[in-house]
Amino acid sequence: MNRNFDTSVQLLKYQVLKEVSKLAFEGRLREGYYEIPKTIIPGKKATMRCCVYKERAIVEERVHMAMGGDRDNPNVIEVIDIACDECPVHRVTVSDACRGCIAHRCQSVCPKDAIRIKDQHAVIDHDKCVACGRCASVCPYGAILEQVRPCERSCKAGAIKMDEDEKAHINNEKCVSCGACVYQCPFGAIVDKSYIVDAIEMIKESDQNRNYKVYAVIAPAISSQFAYAKIGQIVTGIKKLGIHEVVEAALGADMTAYKESDELMEKGFLTSSCCPAFVDFIHKNFPQMVEHISHNLSPMAEIAKYIKETDPTGKVIFIGPCTAKKMEVKREPVNRYVDCVITFEELQALLDSRDIEPENLEESPLNNASYYGRIFARSGGVSDAVVQALKEKGEEFTVKAEACDGLEACKIALLKANKGVLDANFIEGMACVGGCIGGAACVTHGPKDKNEVDKYGKLAKETGILDSIRILELSKK
Repeated sequence: MNRNFDTSVQLLKYQVLKEVSKLAFEGRLREGYYEIPKTIIPGKKATMRCCVYKERAIVEERVHMAMGGDRDNPNVIEVIDIACDECPVHRVTVSDACRGCIAHRCQSVCPKDAIRIKDQHAVIDHDKCVACGRCASVCPYGAILEQVRPCERSCKAGAIKMDEDEKAHINNEKCVSCGACVYQCPFGAIVDKSYIVDAIEMIKESDQNRNYKVYAVIAPAISSQFAYAKIGQIVTGIKKLGIHEVVEAALGADMTAYKESDELMEKGFLTSSCCPAFVDFIHKNFPQMVEHISHNLSPMAEIAKYIKETDPTGKVIFIGPCTAKKMEVKREPVNRYVDCVITFEELQALLDSRDIEPENLEESPLNNASYYGRIFARSGGVSDAVVQALKEKGEEFTVKAEACDGLEACKIALLKANKGVLDANFIEGMACVGGCIGGAACVTHGPKDKNEVDKYGKLAKETGILDSIRILELSKK
């Protein structure tokens, strides 16, 4: 079966996940995992690195990450040191465009006396340079280049710096686990830990759902994934993995919107709780704003709580585009309700490891949530749902929402709110540009059409939030 991936790095990640999954399902992972590097990198000719031995060493580290990574590191995002060695070491460099002018503005503005003129050409002493970039800003020819590593550039939380060995280092005190660096690193040196083996063991130990039932909760962002099959076919494929029932996280979104609308009216100002990276960003950068975070659970946790209350012995696996969900599930009270989180990338590997081809399967229905629950997947969707919930309740409260599309927009809104100059009473924070459909662990990462999310929402059987919630309440009785 052919699967299309954006980059060769993503393909390699998929290959590792698929091989790990295959061995785990067959019960041969413990004795066979060390053979995976040779399976993926056969022969003696290198195609990506200096030699096949280094390529296999990196794949071995990726296998380790696919099996849960460093359990002593609380972060779900880790750097594979051996793979992080190809980016330019010096951040500020002088190019051949230097004309040897006599103004020497670059030399004049340098606070560390790191620039000298040699043979009518600017030269940077990198032992002194602190990469402030002042020289680059004043050069009339644009001859001084300030190179920022892709991982650093992608991290809007400022959590990535270079260590003494010029390797990427993640500051866990700043990292919000959004995963932007994972996709942007062109050498695949930054990886999110996978709990795919935990999910497989959960499925196997259920003994075909006889010992306990396994539920899969899928994020509404699924509407922008798996272009080769219909959503109903993907649902059937998930069930064939050994899942008892597939439930929409959008059902939890309906419940969250209903509760957050009440909380907004009560408090007068609120920030959303749906995006764990956004919530973590507030805790780490705006502690004075923590009191304004909604006390309600995220849609994932909300629907998982409902499942656990309905079936106390059941196990819940969340499937979505978000690496930060892997951190959320570790925290109270979410860890009571969600047993494991895997991504859309990992779901693809799971399906293919079992030779399940969704495009050839019948469709299974997935029509419980409302339109508004499903549009949580895109930026602005949470705000629209909160407004709708108030409307359905007959409340006249006016929502002035600030829908933040990406972590940079979140930061600006929080700065304004902290200073009391934000013209809004509700901040909808989405760490990923576009919302969840732009998540780091999507199968594809091209531009996403928000209209596709709305189109998927309009396929919902329930048109109103209260209709969706009432059906849940009736099914519980």
